[in-house]
Amino acid sequence: MDFRINRVFYLFAFVFTMAALSCGTVKQIPNDKAESDIKAVMKMQELAWSDGDVYQFMEGYWKSENLSFVGKSGINKGWETTLNNYIKGYPNKDAMGKLTFDVLEMNRISADAYHMIGRYTLIRKADKPTGLFTLIWKYIDGKWLIVSDHTSG
Repeated sequence: MDFRINRVFYLFAFVFTMAALSCGTVKQIPNDKAESDIKAVMKMQELAWSDGDVYQFMEGYWKSENLSFVGKSGINKGWETTLNNYIKGYPNKDAMGKLTFDVLEMNRISADAYHMIGRYTLIRKADKPTGLFTLIWKYIDGKWLIVSDHTSG
């Protein structure tokens, strides 16, 4: 009987220790630094889009088949798919217009992730479409990247 109790105790102690150690493996970036870095990525995206450079704009997205984008055409997976959809939907600089983002909410959800709600506006010669977006940002390989984007117009 004592042998089983000791075994359970050591197993519990091992699991608890491993869980405690794993909690410290992701270095938390201070909120103000993380938020300013994320906003800098968004500023780069605004400028790239407004210059008609969809490839530079896409540098703000996670270059992975696990990237998810939800829009009017439904759920799409992958960086390449997202890039191709942008190229198809916005074939030239006139169609792209001038892009601006307004961040409405930004909340840290873990040491290396943020949830954001915002508004985008495109200023074009013929119109000014606007809509809302929800983004999940993740700190990957030293950069803040969008891993999930839900945009509605």
